[in-house]
Amino acid sequence: MELLRDSTPMVSLAVSVAALYARAVSSRLRPGIPRLTALLPVAAFLAAAPLAFSSSATIRGVAAFFLAWLGVFKVALLAVGLGPLDPALPVLPFLFIAALPVKLVTRGGGGGTRPAGEAAAASERRAPAFLVSCAAKVAVMAALLHAYRFKERLPLYARLAMYGVHMYCFFDLLLPCIAAAACALGMEAEPQFDRPYLASSLRDFWGRRWNLVVPAVLRPSVYGPVRARAGRAAGVLAAFLVSGLMHEVLVCYLTLRPPTGEMAAFFLIHGACCVVEGWCAARGWPPAPPRTVATLFVVAFVAATAFWLFFAPINRDGGEEVLLEEWTAVAAFVGDAGRKLFR
Repeated sequence: MELLRDSTPMVSLAVSVAALYARAVSSRLRPGIPRLTALLPVAAFLAAAPLAFSSSATIRGVAAFFLAWLGVFKVALLAVGLGPLDPALPVLPFLFIAALPVKLVTRGGGGGTRPAGEAAAASERRAPAFLVSCAAKVAVMAALLHAYRFKERLPLYARLAMYGVHMYCFFDLLLPCIAAAACALGMEAEPQFDRPYLASSLRDFWGRRWNLVVPAVLRPSVYGPVRARAGRAAGVLAAFLVSGLMHEVLVCYLTLRPPTGEMAAFFLIHGACCVVEGWCAARGWPPAPPRTVATLFVVAFVAATAFWLFFAPINRDGGEEVLLEEWTAVAAFVGDAGRKLFR
């Protein structure tokens, strides 16, 4: 692990080697115990790899999301012949899916990724909107980083609201950039965010608008098997429980502190509310409110529960200061680079 310490290129190379090994093993072993046994070292490595980034909580947390959560789940699904990873995929798409939070668009009715020409055409059609969206999010993040200088004067809830917007902008900037890189290499990735601030219900927010690579992994690994045995409500609760537990794990990577249970409680509350929401919708009671009212209620509920449970374990015991220092350093680096570039 010392060879990988705080080295993004070395960690990326090691993850690529592990993914190529997983592809080679899976092409020779049928799904089941033999393949699972052969893939266990890959899962263990992906779980340990984020700890190589000892000097940056932000990079460690992002790597944990990419590798220790999504990567390990994808490898587990590969072991049983499910999920996005398939040994029949070409090498480059297999590496992208294994190491990054992407879901590649497939040809209708069959396996394989969309042809490179179609992916390039689709990318060109979306390029203007993509650039405008990225510019807007960069501007918002820059404004937030400037506002953080005065955080001592801001009430707690104002700061938490700013962190929520910052987190959304960061991931909705990072993940589309990864998708754009995939398109540049002849692949097309599905969007991972779809304007979550317009969600009309919690089910709409979590299932169709927010960080869609997560439900894409949880559906075959948790929701589907539990639903087949215990029904839809149990499947929903199980998926939210696993998501909560994995967020507990992510906080451990991010803060290097033991779990508190607050993340699990946050997601269990939302899972239970989604179950109740689905039960009411199926019976048409109470009558659905106007779309604007429903959206405001969803945003308020997500914000209130996040302020209460989601941000607390991250910001506790100096975590807030550590993350703000890292983002301030990033802003200073980008500012210096920009001034040198346009001097």
